[in-house]
Amino acid sequence: MTASDELIKILDRILDGSCNERDIVLLRQSLQTDTQNQVQLAKNIVNIPEGRDIHIGDRTYYGTDAQTIKDVIRELLPEIIERVNGEKSSSTTKNTHTTNSLTPLIRSTPPPKLTNFEFEVVTVNAQGKEIKRCCKQAEYFTEKLGNVNVLEMVSIPGGNFKMGSPGDEKVSQENERPEHLVNIKPFFIGKYPITQAQWKYVANLPINQRELELEPSYFKGDNLPVERVSWYDAQEFCLRLSRETGRIYRLPSEAEWEYACRAKSSTPFHFGKTISTELANYCGEDKNINGYIYKGTYSSELPGIYRQQTTEIGSFFANDFGLYDMHGLVWEWCADYEHEDYLDAPTDGSVWVDNGNEEYRILRGGSWDSFPNLCRSASRFSENLTVRDKEFGFRVICD
Repeated sequence: MTASDELIKILDRILDGSCNERDIVLLRQSLQTDTQNQVQLAKNIVNIPEGRDIHIGDRTYYGTDAQTIKDVIRELLPEIIERVNGEKSSSTTKNTHTTNSLTPLIRSTPPPKLTNFEFEVVTVNAQGKEIKRCCKQAEYFTEKLGNVNVLEMVSIPGGNFKMGSPGDEKVSQENERPEHLVNIKPFFIGKYPITQAQWKYVANLPINQRELELEPSYFKGDNLPVERVSWYDAQEFCLRLSRETGRIYRLPSEAEWEYACRAKSSTPFHFGKTISTELANYCGEDKNINGYIYKGTYSSELPGIYRQQTTEIGSFFANDFGLYDMHGLVWEWCADYEHEDYLDAPTDGSVWVDNGNEEYRILRGGSWDSFPNLCRSASRFSENLTVRDKEFGFRVICD
């Protein structure tokens, strides 16, 4: 799609709110057919190169995803002077909600100050016995949310990894295949899932696109992970947080999430060949459901416990990157569309929004109510993006 009138139709859909992420993908592809990747919007030249940065005049929005591109364009549309082919915009152009504006992101935000933190990492064998324990360090920065709350963002180094599971991994599924090599750029990700206290602070900030319930969670506690939030809710949280901090926060791609969870490991769990309820919050007891026995054990470890609720963030050991609660606790929303398998999946770690089911989004990690096989690093789940469940939470990424 390179014709200017087709490009204008995409912009019109963005303007009237009928667009979806596919339109943004088409917009990016359309602009990339031009060697300059540029479009004239208002008084600005907008440049969307192959990377994920948007250049508007002398401003740059770093690490942008489709949602951010959409918001930036929505910000400029009311002021359009020329629409790609030189047409003058109509004086009746519909005005967009100013609450979607990313104007606060334009201010100069200094790079975050990184500091080191220490954490313990354990490795277990197939019997769930600890065979190694060591102390490690990682870098992180803190984002103040008011006078009380702090969001801790851990630096994840770039690299490549095999995404998915091999055919001989116990109880692995076909939707986790084919295994494929993915290259990941460096990013920051939350040390923990978003807590209820952090959620409440951000939910009190000005609205962008939708209202947020201040206390949506079924299990109550400031240091418990927020749950009963939909994919849309998590997106709104990221928009408000971005506007508040001057940094772009977003949901991880599925590839980024798995890379962060594995932390250079290739075993079913970042702990090793199995998991135990001393290491994570999940259902560690066998259950008879409609005549079928669901196992609370994964390998040769002893049965564990079933807490039947969330636990405070950071209650267990971290992985090698310094991230906590990647297995169990709450399923974590990712940005990707639902796909049946990894055929034609991106290999650059980007959000996968081509040829999938946009009404369903990916969740990863398992929950307090999940059996251990669903908590594996490669395990995938999807749900309608409107669903709120007491097992569903999320953590955020900052490029």
